[in-house]
Amino acid sequence: MPIDDVVLDFNENSLTLLSIVLAGIMFGIALDTSVDDFRAALRAPRAMAVGIAAQFLLLPAVTFVLTLVLNPAPSIALGMILVACCPPGNISNVLTHRAKGNVALSVSMTGVSNVLAIFLMPLNIAFWGSRQPETDALLRSVSLSPAAMLADVALVIGLPFAVGLLVARVRPGWASAAEPWVKNLSLLALLAFIVAALAGNFSVFTEYIGIVLLAVFLHDAVALALGYGCAVATGLDERNRRAVTFEVGIRNAGLGLGLVFTFFDGLGGMAIVAGWWGIWDIVAGLVLAGIWSRRRITAPQRTEGASA
Repeated sequence: MPIDDVVLDFNENSLTLLSIVLAGIMFGIALDTSVDDFRAALRAPRAMAVGIAAQFLLLPAVTFVLTLVLNPAPSIALGMILVACCPPGNISNVLTHRAKGNVALSVSMTGVSNVLAIFLMPLNIAFWGSRQPETDALLRSVSLSPAAMLADVALVIGLPFAVGLLVARVRPGWASAAEPWVKNLSLLALLAFIVAALAGNFSVFTEYIGIVLLAVFLHDAVALALGYGCAVATGLDERNRRAVTFEVGIRNAGLGLGLVFTFFDGLGGMAIVAGWWGIWDIVAGLVLAGIWSRRRITAPQRTEGASA
């Protein structure tokens, strides 16, 4: 059976659980974010602008070109576009710290990016997904409504993020103590969920993973390279380059997986791409962070946004 005709098994209870896990991740990000982080973003406009532009403008466009080059099945191509339009996950902050990058920039960029994603993600998916007749046909087959997706993303991202910001402001001591627990437990829950979802559809996963492996490997490598390349091209220093690299290269594929089951009825190619991305980009990120952690950043550098 063609992968475009495959539908993964995923019930309503599982979708609700996934939404709760994703909300927990956003709540954890917000507990580690403050209004000062957004002020810091304004004090480091160049680094922030580079990261935001690379995420929301360049990565979807480059991903579209990559789908033309690889010419995968339409559902795989649409899955790649969906992942590229997702905001960064909070694992990017952990990886930036491990890689000796600018953590303050990473945290503030994650916060800003997730707020912007509420509005930009549905628009990007609708725009880039309709550039090819085959992927456009898939969008039309599910009658994708950017407004409906915006509402869903706002519920999963916006609401828990706003609540987390409020808690961090009103109860900073509690937020500081709870933040690592919330972030780590929600991340582990997401990984467990993705593994369980793939295991529950193991026969489908093993049948088609060979098709998806190359696409995800190249896509993730391109995303990381794009982040670093944009940072180099715009003259950012090494600590900021590493932060921007992970903010662009690490996508919240769990959110993408939730959207696949919410709006695309568990379409096989999209779900497998999002599920495998959620695992592979963490593996690739840990490898890259490990390499960078062994490389000293020589000569003290004045990093834009270092005071964030």
